[in-house]
Amino acid sequence: MLNLLLITASARRERSLSRDLAARFMSGVEKTGLRVQIVERDLAATPPPLLSESHIVTFFTPDAQRSDDQRALLGPSDMFIDELAGADLIVIATPMYNYGMPASLKAWVDQVVRIGRTFSFDLARGDYPLEPMLAGKTLVVLTASGEFGFAAGGQNAEKDHLVPHLHTLAPYLGAKTVYHVGVEYQEFGDRRFEASLAAAQYEATALGQRLARAPCVRSR
Repeated sequence: MLNLLLITASARRERSLSRDLAARFMSGVEKTGLRVQIVERDLAATPPPLLSESHIVTFFTPDAQRSDDQRALLGPSDMFIDELAGADLIVIATPMYNYGMPASLKAWVDQVVRIGRTFSFDLARGDYPLEPMLAGKTLVVLTASGEFGFAAGGQNAEKDHLVPHLHTLAPYLGAKTVYHVGVEYQEFGDRRFEASLAAAQYEATALGQRLARAPCVRSR
């Protein structure tokens, strides 16, 4: 069985290209006939809480010393982390907003990348005190951007603060392997956009089929 966590972040309910790629990816998974358990988290529909000082204090308070109010405050974070921990395959479908991730996706990241749950911290490790606690997962990133040339070596590569950010975060989500499929040229609406969209839709479907069949992403 494949345990899949699907994270969507587009503010658009209709005409969302990242949601379309997610649907194409899921159709590829379904075509394999594999038994799949899906947890879907729509961050635009239900945005995660933004970090507050109370969150930070609570994160760094030992569990045995937390008050009832602090434990209640951790409810959303614990839920998101439990969903993440149970996944073999993590799919994040998101648009690029202002060259980075939507606020709702950043809020989710801030709730799941948490000391004592998804990473440990030990100054005995010297200059690299953080160590991921989750492992064995695969991350798929499905994106849509209005401009183009964000791939390595492209004319806008240095402006991409979305995909590189997710690559950096991947170990703290438990993922060593990251796949990316993206649509570009959305705001141009020309033949380049049509070609990019068609290629990404095909690739998303094919990737869903391929990863669902891969033994390395199925339940540990």
